[in-house]
Amino acid sequence: MILELADFSIQPGQNSAFEEAIQRGLHTVIAHAKGFEGFKFNRCIENSERYVLQIFWRTLEDHTVGFRESAAFTEWRAIVGPFFARPPSVEHFELVAKSEAVA
Repeated sequence: MILELADFSIQPGQNSAFEEAIQRGLHTVIAHAKGFEGFKFNRCIENSERYVLQIFWRTLEDHTVGFRESAAFTEWRAIVGPFFARPPSVEHFELVAKSEAVA
């Protein structure tokens, strides 16, 4: 499994609308993508305009080719993109170790 980690900074005062848009996009667009395995979405405590989205993919290509090169990616960005203060940082990780107590 591959972890996509997206770090977002949004425009001030847009928290509620952004949180709704992200969840709508996740459930209506990304959840239907080939290789999608789940997500976690977190707001920063120290900076309320910063968010981290973790998306779990079966393979790297499921995200970088299957999703990013599809019309679904354009649909996703149309939903969440208007809130960005700057383009998100997106990186991919592979699991090295895990505690069974962590969900």
